[in-house]
Amino acid sequence: MKRKLFFLLGYAFASFSTAEQLTIDRLFSDPALSGTSPRALQYSPDGSRVTFLKGRENDYNRYDLWEYRLKDGETRMLVNSDRLHSGEENLSDEEKARRERQRIFGSGIMEYSWSKDGKSLLFPLAGDVFYYDVSRGEPKRLTETEAFETDVRVSPKGHFVSFIRDQNIFVVDLKTGKERKLTSDGKGPIKNGMAEFVAQEEMDRMTGYWWSPDEKRIAYLQVDESPVDEVTRSEIYADRIDMIKQRYPAAGRPNVKIKLGVLDLASGKTQWLDLGKDEDIYIARVKWARDNLLSYQWQNRSQNKLELRFVDIPSGKTRVALAETSDTWVNLFHDLRFLKNSDRFIWASEKDGFKHLYLYDFSGKQLAQLTDGEWAIDELEALDEKSGKVYFSGRKDTPLERHLYVTNLDGSGKVEKISSRAGMHSIEFADDASGYIDTYSNPTTPAQVSLHGNDGKRVTWLQENKVEKGHPLYPYMSDWIEPEFGQIKAPEGHTLYYRMYKPADFDPKKAYPVMVFLYGGPHAQLVTNSWDRPFNQYMAQQGYVVFTLDNRGSANRGKQFEDPIFKKMGSVEVDDQVTGVKFLRSLPFVDPERIGVYGHSYGGYMALMSMFKAGDYFKAGISGAPVTDWGLYDTHYTERYMGNPNEVPEAYKASSVFPYVDGLKGPLLIYHGMADDNVLFTNTTRLIKQLQDNGQQFELMTYPGKKHSLRGKETRKHWYQMMKDFFDRHLKSEH
Repeated sequence: MKRKLFFLLGYAFASFSTAEQLTIDRLFSDPALSGTSPRALQYSPDGSRVTFLKGRENDYNRYDLWEYRLKDGETRMLVNSDRLHSGEENLSDEEKARRERQRIFGSGIMEYSWSKDGKSLLFPLAGDVFYYDVSRGEPKRLTETEAFETDVRVSPKGHFVSFIRDQNIFVVDLKTGKERKLTSDGKGPIKNGMAEFVAQEEMDRMTGYWWSPDEKRIAYLQVDESPVDEVTRSEIYADRIDMIKQRYPAAGRPNVKIKLGVLDLASGKTQWLDLGKDEDIYIARVKWARDNLLSYQWQNRSQNKLELRFVDIPSGKTRVALAETSDTWVNLFHDLRFLKNSDRFIWASEKDGFKHLYLYDFSGKQLAQLTDGEWAIDELEALDEKSGKVYFSGRKDTPLERHLYVTNLDGSGKVEKISSRAGMHSIEFADDASGYIDTYSNPTTPAQVSLHGNDGKRVTWLQENKVEKGHPLYPYMSDWIEPEFGQIKAPEGHTLYYRMYKPADFDPKKAYPVMVFLYGGPHAQLVTNSWDRPFNQYMAQQGYVVFTLDNRGSANRGKQFEDPIFKKMGSVEVDDQVTGVKFLRSLPFVDPERIGVYGHSYGGYMALMSMFKAGDYFKAGISGAPVTDWGLYDTHYTERYMGNPNEVPEAYKASSVFPYVDGLKGPLLIYHGMADDNVLFTNTTRLIKQLQDNGQQFELMTYPGKKHSLRGKETRKHWYQMMKDFFDRHLKSEH
């Protein structure tokens, strides 16, 4: 679940459009209200062009591959997806699950990758693999089979294309066109080169194989799912019910068995590595440091210990370079970067309470702390060894904005801010760190994409997306409500940030209803100075105060702000949300008797806990796809924050919604997708059975065939109209 359950909400609200009046229909109509912002932006390895995927004006969910050439400033379509495949894609179950884990939705070209030499692009489409030679300018189909190829990539030197088919690793020699099957025992519960469920959903690891820089070897994971409980769940569609057998590792139950091997391409043989005596572990990350030196990040099941291990190949000799430990849990990051010109690496750690960057040598000796202070970095963005500069994004100035910064590789000198505009900056650097792509937004500016030199100076716009006459948003800007940001001091002494929209035609003498929109879970942050979900804007224009507060446990405030939820989910988060409501009640323009709460996923869980445990503060609530019992959720996420239920059953009981159901006082609406394979539909069926047994009335909406993200324009129109109508019925009437 982690941050991705929040980000799926971000995606749910991010693509939208409008008409003469801001309506729910217009939020999901073409062209997109926020403009046609490109996604999956990448510099070519030689830095000569920027490529991206772009939705169409007549269908923002249909994507083609585009490029911008820096030399002549020309933007053009590289590949029209319709010319390769049109009509509906019949995705394999594995690909459906993979896209759900990635939180990507649409059709056409959904992902792509560059070869390291910058001579070619690779992308999957409709289950086959296509290779685009930049010099020739035409895509070439590499596979044409009934099977579905996934996790497609070009080898480091550009000689091979690799992919997963039928749970095995394959390569195609680009010179000869010959296809070769590298593993053959992948079948049934055995999967080669593939990421297991919790790796995809919780570790942000979507692959299970890694090329060595010299192309001589492939490190890969072999996953054996046989120990994992096989549950049978129903996926209920409009015209059928599919009974799905799924290996789901619920908290406290067995995980997959995992092996890490190194396959030699010349011999075809696999060298299996010694991972230690403890088999109940996670392999969170794998990365080659050198041609003959492999690194992997080993994590114990309790996730309070993380080790960076080095393995010499082919001897197999393993050593621990460094270890992170915690009294609660150790977060995973993607910031490991090996220097090319010396045996050193950059590592991100929260050992001083905030995520910062450190420089180590290969023996594990700390050479320097590159950033420090009571603020957190977001990501290591680029490394320029020649100039000795490290570029990273972070929250040094305020936790509500992401900016780009630079500091010295040797730990000397100050941290300098590069980005200038107040708001959120998402950064993608060129390989040589000479420049970067900046995707920027603020509450009145939808995503703008620009190219910059590494000094921050803008070179050109890729998509200025200026809201002027002709832009889909332009007719609505005169009524657009800009939110206010503020801070609340909690009784325990910590500071809470909030965002608040005041209603349209605001009259300070009136008392308005409130919609509290929350998430509340770890690895997510809602209150940022960025372009927001249009449903919040819409509800404000419908006469609501719309209020959001980030409680303890949420992201980008440091580890000490996250830790209070350890073995106490649904406790401190609710306390902080109540603090927010007490603040709202102090405002003269808020009707304290008309405050509602809404959230999806962890937010759905929080909406239930708020209604059940703090019913005096919330008049009505909407809970979407909620976890109701953490024993029903997966191992890696749940045990990280709650411990093992076999060891702390009392913590799980206290964090479940069921002990508090009797506290429900106001109207409650629950909705859930009936094919949800993440937060299983069982979470909702157990709750509604309890409510029925108690004689407690509630409202329920189920969505046939829909998974956790509730994809589809018509589904979302219905979803948001339903929520608006519910709050109107229960909060709009005067008291």
